[in-house]
Amino acid sequence: MKTVFLLRTAAGIAIALAFISSQVCADTPSDREKTEVHSLFDDYWQWRLREYPEDATFLGDHRYDDRLSDQSADAVKRRTMERARYLEKARAVDATKVSAEDQVSLRVFLYLLNQAAARDKLCSPFSCSFGDFWAPVTQFDGPQFDLPQLVDATRFATIADYEAYLKRLSQYPLQLEQLMARMESGMALGWMPAKIAISRVPAQIDGQLDPDPTKSPEFKPFLDFPADIPATERERLTGIAKRTISEKVIPAFQRLRDFYEKRYLPGASNSIAASDLPPGEKYYSAMLEAFTTTHMSPQDIHSLGLAEVARISKEMDATVIAAGFKGTRAEFQKYINSAPEFFYVQADDMLAGYRDIAKRADAELPRFFVELPRLPYGIRAMHPEEGDNADHYIDGAADGSRAGFFEANVNSLSHQPKWQMETTFLHEAVPGHHLQISRAQELKNLPEFRRHAFFASYMEGWALYAESLGYEMGFYKDPFSRFGNLSAEMLRAARLVVDTGIHSLGWTRERAIDYLVDNSGLNRDLATAEVDRYIVLPGQATAYKIGQLKIKALRAMAKDKLGDKFDLRRFHNALIDNGALPLDVLEEQMNRWVENERTGITVRP
Repeated sequence: MKTVFLLRTAAGIAIALAFISSQVCADTPSDREKTEVHSLFDDYWQWRLREYPEDATFLGDHRYDDRLSDQSADAVKRRTMERARYLEKARAVDATKVSAEDQVSLRVFLYLLNQAAARDKLCSPFSCSFGDFWAPVTQFDGPQFDLPQLVDATRFATIADYEAYLKRLSQYPLQLEQLMARMESGMALGWMPAKIAISRVPAQIDGQLDPDPTKSPEFKPFLDFPADIPATERERLTGIAKRTISEKVIPAFQRLRDFYEKRYLPGASNSIAASDLPPGEKYYSAMLEAFTTTHMSPQDIHSLGLAEVARISKEMDATVIAAGFKGTRAEFQKYINSAPEFFYVQADDMLAGYRDIAKRADAELPRFFVELPRLPYGIRAMHPEEGDNADHYIDGAADGSRAGFFEANVNSLSHQPKWQMETTFLHEAVPGHHLQISRAQELKNLPEFRRHAFFASYMEGWALYAESLGYEMGFYKDPFSRFGNLSAEMLRAARLVVDTGIHSLGWTRERAIDYLVDNSGLNRDLATAEVDRYIVLPGQATAYKIGQLKIKALRAMAKDKLGDKFDLRRFHNALIDNGALPLDVLEEQMNRWVENERTGITVRP
């Protein structure tokens, strides 16, 4: 799932009985606390949408489609101060006077803001939280990706929608100037990503530089108007779009490219370790805590990774034998990474292959869940400018007006073997990211910020756990797809080793690439892209395995304590029906659910 770190509105229901009760009963302190804490949550969420209007668009809230987030240094500083004020208000709430559910919400709220405050203090004068990250343009994140994806998420149903979009588009030069100013400050203060990892960025920006505005990704909405928009209006809007793209957007991206190639790349760091950034080892530890929601040290995570690599290695060796292959595992990996029968030669054929997997997965879901999300999902090709980036899921709109999408990488078919497709789909779509994220968006009993909360260890842990459900769902029937699943799990285990090795234990880039090639089954090009991702996103890659292991441990615990009362469908809904949570809060909630199941107390899963 793309980092991107990131954020995911639905109308509330009026409950008549609650209103009647409020008229009969005196206004108790708990009533006031409940109103105050809900107002705090809602006020914060509306502030977030105003401050990050791009996120509002992705969520299907189109009130701010005519604007962009202010990325100036003053705005970043102001948002840091405003988050601190929300934190102060949250700390003043008496948690004993609100419901158990609101106590969980308050705890998650405090967790988010406390973590943000701690990281912002380390990263001063930059931000390490939300949409104000200190490295705003890398090979995995930046306007070269964000703008085309934002176009896909924008509503184009009326003339007003198009006019709002054109107004937003005209502001891109200013936002790109603000990003470059932040990068200039980073150069002066030593906040710089590794040069070797970000070298692909200028070529990625080239996708925005075709002088023909009609070939720009931003022109796409003007190729297919709604039928009820008159021809005269189509002509007018198309003319404005061409001028805006030609005179503003393309020149702004050209300035960004020139700056990146001539100023930023030459000044980038020669070190690949996050611990070499200004705050030192404390920064990497803070990023590990943010992504894993644990207090595990780099060495603890590294050791866990080594143990998991050893365990999975034995299963992979056994799978090679089951395939009837006469040779070593390395030779088997080389064979399946290169034999033509394991690769598509046409993008449409790969997309059709994924759609076949989707049909089979959808049919199995009722056996594993009591309730499923209503939001549909689709399968489409990834934008070409993303190059070799991994397949990923794009969230649907929270109000159900736009489906979620699994985006398959058809840009490099020679790097996308058929034997990995089942596990990739189960991770990114169902029962992985699409199912969990869309279910959370539909949980009307939760405040908005919780429906769209992002905790990597929970969300990526769930998606990796979803891969393992493939065995119970009837997937991985041949040794090649089984090997693909094990290779995917091995990659996540190896990430624990490699990420900590790079950022804390002095590993070189070549050593990290070699480790992935030797253990995960990746070819060298993909292993290189993976390592460069870990370099610019320190700690993120450790979230998957740590979250998966916690979920598997919770399943084992629940099965052990409940015995014949254990219901896998109810267990899965209990896991996802509180939205994303820090792992310690998840464990507490699941322990509570198990106790309720054991004693026969009927509660919402």
